Amino acid sequence: MKKFLSANEAVAHAVAQAGCVVASAYPGTPSTEILENVATFKDTVKCEWAVNEKVAMETAIGASMAGARAFTAMKHVGLNVAMDPLMTFTYVGATGGMVIVSADDPGMHSSQNEQDNRNLAKFARMLMLEPSDSQEAYDMTIEAFDLSEKFQVPVLIRLTTRTSHSSSIVDLGRFKPAPKALIPYVKNIKKTIPVPMFARGHRIAAEERSKAMEAEAVKSPFNKIERGKKTLGFVTSAVAYQYVKEIFPEYSILKLGWTNPLPKALIKKFAKSVDKLVVVEELDPFLEDQIKAMGISVVSHKTELNMFELNADRLQNLRNELLKDVPKAKIAKPSSLPTRPPVLCAGCGHRSVFYILSKLGATVTGDIGCYTLGAFPPLNAMDTTICMGASIGNAAGMKKAGLKGRICAVLGDSTFFHSGMTGILSAHYNGTPVTTVVLDNRITGMTGHQENPGSGKTLAGEDAPVTDIAQIAKACGYKKVVRVDADDLAELEKTLKDAMDGDEGALIIAYAPCRIAAKLTKEGLCEVDAEKCKACGMCFKMGCPAMTRGKEVRKGAYQMVIDPNQCAGCKQCSQVCKFGAIKRVR
Repeated sequence: MKKFLSANEAVAHAVAQAGCVVASAYPGTPSTEILENVATFKDTVKCEWAVNEKVAMETAIGASMAGARAFTAMKHVGLNVAMDPLMTFTYVGATGGMVIVSADDPGMHSSQNEQDNRNLAKFARMLMLEPSDSQEAYDMTIEAFDLSEKFQVPVLIRLTTRTSHSSSIVDLGRFKPAPKALIPYVKNIKKTIPVPMFARGHRIAAEERSKAMEAEAVKSPFNKIERGKKTLGFVTSAVAYQYVKEIFPEYSILKLGWTNPLPKALIKKFAKSVDKLVVVEELDPFLEDQIKAMGISVVSHKTELNMFELNADRLQNLRNELLKDVPKAKIAKPSSLPTRPPVLCAGCGHRSVFYILSKLGATVTGDIGCYTLGAFPPLNAMDTTICMGASIGNAAGMKKAGLKGRICAVLGDSTFFHSGMTGILSAHYNGTPVTTVVLDNRITGMTGHQENPGSGKTLAGEDAPVTDIAQIAKACGYKKVVRVDADDLAELEKTLKDAMDGDEGALIIAYAPCRIAAKLTKEGLCEVDAEKCKACGMCFKMGCPAMTRGKEVRKGAYQMVIDPNQCAGCKQCSQVCKFGAIKRVR
């Protein structure tokens, strides 16, 4: 069986084919599609969206301990959240095969940093495989379950945005998804309870295991030498291999697919067979530093390869530098497209919250989600964004530091479930009167509308209990818990002003379902009455993409026109117009 699959889809097929029993993850671009596709095999794989990556990791660990094959996936920063259980589990070791996907994001297409999680694999003493295309993503994931059980170690499959979202033909072989029989569970506290006296033995065992894995890596078909001219030899891995093949097709290549622990003997053998060795990798000099530490000379170059996403142009620059080889024909550059400024969707309930916070002059500690766009003009209503759930702790820290004026933490409902609950509890416990706004749109929006504990559905589409954010806040001790319609600007302003000017902690739930996810039927479109419009510009401060410039009334002052193809009929704009020029019409 052959299919045209992205690497994310290929991993999902491999998870099913390898007999995985339990799969748990938290959505995060570029990894989101993996579990969404695993869910298509829900008859054989028990899959779920966890509330965060730590819980997803712990769920997979529990399944592995029970003797089942287990899987979890997350984006690179998500692995940070899951490192606590992972660092100990690498000592404990897997029973049922345990596979983890870290989808890194070179170039930060949808992330706040571009950390290279190959470093975390080495740090945690995991086995790591790096696919360069969809076929390898499939083959390596299947093999990863076997290797995990052979060495009793979690295996990291490291993808990047380019591999995750690029598609190619994948030979699935005789594709027959079926859960693998459990390895019988045997209670063994020396293995599964790493108190210091047991963990010391685990530490020694981890070193012995690493030596055995390195010996296996030397023989692995995922590491291969492709012979060409020996004047230059390239050591490379993952998607960087594809660029090396394209730009340096005539030279020898050591293509590494198993990159932790490194197959040192194979690298030494290859280095001796070429005149000069060049290392090409994306992001950190993970391979290069280790190869240099082995005493092997590596060609230095001025072409920047260790920041942002690699591409063929940058490798062509390297070729020009190394070989003084001007290409016969320039690589065609993509035609420039019109830019789209970052903007919240038309009718988004987040917009009104940021409009009011900006109007009230608040310092806003933000979070990770669609609503991060509230930082940009014309709303200009966010001061910080660090990581999932940090908004509340940031606001508490500002309060403790003595920052004057109105301070407000803002995060989405999915982020609240992910890591906001501990934040409000800590603020309340420590007597810090933080005002927190939960932008409740009943979905995990930024990653493409995944379910969460507040949406009433599971990943598999089954009915689930709806978690009440207000009840959580009350259980944490909050007395001021208010739910407000995010489309009602007057009530929203009154509620936010009252909360931020008060002397007690408050949790405001600004509710407006995501209009795209909820597939809301338009009750009508908004329209501007040109006779009443004074071109004051107040409506433009909302930053709605359905608003465009119309007639210029005076220099620099334009009437507003609403694009009926984009208008969602939310009526937020009509509430900021002092002249009654905006009405909803059918």
